Amino acid sequence: MKRLGFKEVSCLLSVLAMIACGDSNGGNNTVNNDTTTGPITCNNDLCTVQGEILEDTVFSADKQWLLKGGVFVGDDTKSTTLTVEPGTTIFGDSSSLSFLVVRRHSKMVAEGTKDAPIVFTSSKNDGSRGRGDWGGIVINGLAPLNNCDSGVCESEGEGGTGKYGGDDPADSSGSLKYVRVEFAGQLISPDNELNGIAFQGVGSGTKVDYLQVHMNKDDGIEFFGGNVNFKHVLVTGIGDDSLDWTDGWQGMGQFFIAQQYDDSGDNGIEADNNGDNNERSPRSMPTLSNLTILGAPKGAGSDIGILLREGTGANISNAIVTGFNEGCLDIDNEETFNNAWDSSAMEMSGDLSVSNSIFFCKGANSDAVDFVSDEDGFTPPFTVEEFGMLNNNKIIDPELDGLSPKTSSPALSNGETPSDAFFEKVDFIGAIGTQDWTEGWTISDKN
Repeated sequence: MKRLGFKEVSCLLSVLAMIACGDSNGGNNTVNNDTTTGPITCNNDLCTVQGEILEDTVFSADKQWLLKGGVFVGDDTKSTTLTVEPGTTIFGDSSSLSFLVVRRHSKMVAEGTKDAPIVFTSSKNDGSRGRGDWGGIVINGLAPLNNCDSGVCESEGEGGTGKYGGDDPADSSGSLKYVRVEFAGQLISPDNELNGIAFQGVGSGTKVDYLQVHMNKDDGIEFFGGNVNFKHVLVTGIGDDSLDWTDGWQGMGQFFIAQQYDDSGDNGIEADNNGDNNERSPRSMPTLSNLTILGAPKGAGSDIGILLREGTGANISNAIVTGFNEGCLDIDNEETFNNAWDSSAMEMSGDLSVSNSIFFCKGANSDAVDFVSDEDGFTPPFTVEEFGMLNNNKIIDPELDGLSPKTSSPALSNGETPSDAFFEKVDFIGAIGTQDWTEGWTISDKN
């Protein structure tokens, strides 16, 4: 379905003319036609948003919304809620560094439906859009991080996106459901680009279900510490890593798909604990199940399926990893090996594991190996191949048709669900069984 681009809206010139005189204080942000209320200027069906949203505000589906520059929900002290109605489209202005930040103590409640998803996208017209057209979304919470030597940690987000971190693992920053974030990842400075969505110190009270990040220039989704969980996440056409975590993320996730495109990309998952001190706690330790991680064998940038490094922990199960040019699985850094190994018992510790998964990076069109390691001068207690072939893992063609398994696929049975009640009990490996949950609300358009 073709949507109207920002430049196609007939009232553009009048809106831009009104921006200069818009009141930037926080007021009662109930908007009508031809109004300027707090940081919002509306002209007919187009509303431009700038600066800080300091009172509870609704982005309604009967209007189109343009983010101009950095837009911040809350003041990092009191609670402010931004509610986004189902079917709403929010454009990131491509002529300024536009992004949306939900500050600590505040919330974004963006709950779309399969038939009426919420879309954050480029202000450019269909056919002209591309990676990095606008910034993306940053959510800052009050959950723990591990980048301090002692005490309660907090950090400053990239590009002036605010402070995050605290001591409340159950903190809530709102909810995202049936939400798409497209064509984001704009450059702030050299080697400093925004992720599609950055979950920074976000707590487990935040709900994330049915989320797509599409054609982001930098990483698709990155977790900086925190405890936020997710289900049903699709990350497509990312210019760098599809999923990142660092600084002590300890959330859970189920039904995750990363699909690379031929023209760009790096790792499917890039997993860290702490780059300055690989042993620092709370250690990154997510529990993830039912993943489909698809490389692009014809793309020069398609690197490693799952890269575990810098001391991270993780328990990953029921994953399909295929099509990566360097390898399906890589473990780097001495502390990552040490974390996975119980030296007193001379066996795996269980703090880092991959189980009941399918690796296939030796396809007919690929010279890659399934397991690779950069040992950097130390002797590990086990090889990556030994690690990868534990716990009922297999090297076998998963037999996929796009994102879904064929009827003959070995992934359609033998799934083993983690014991935590968060996880839905399913008997398949990978993110999709016989029902494709991505249909009807996601996109694959490259521009």
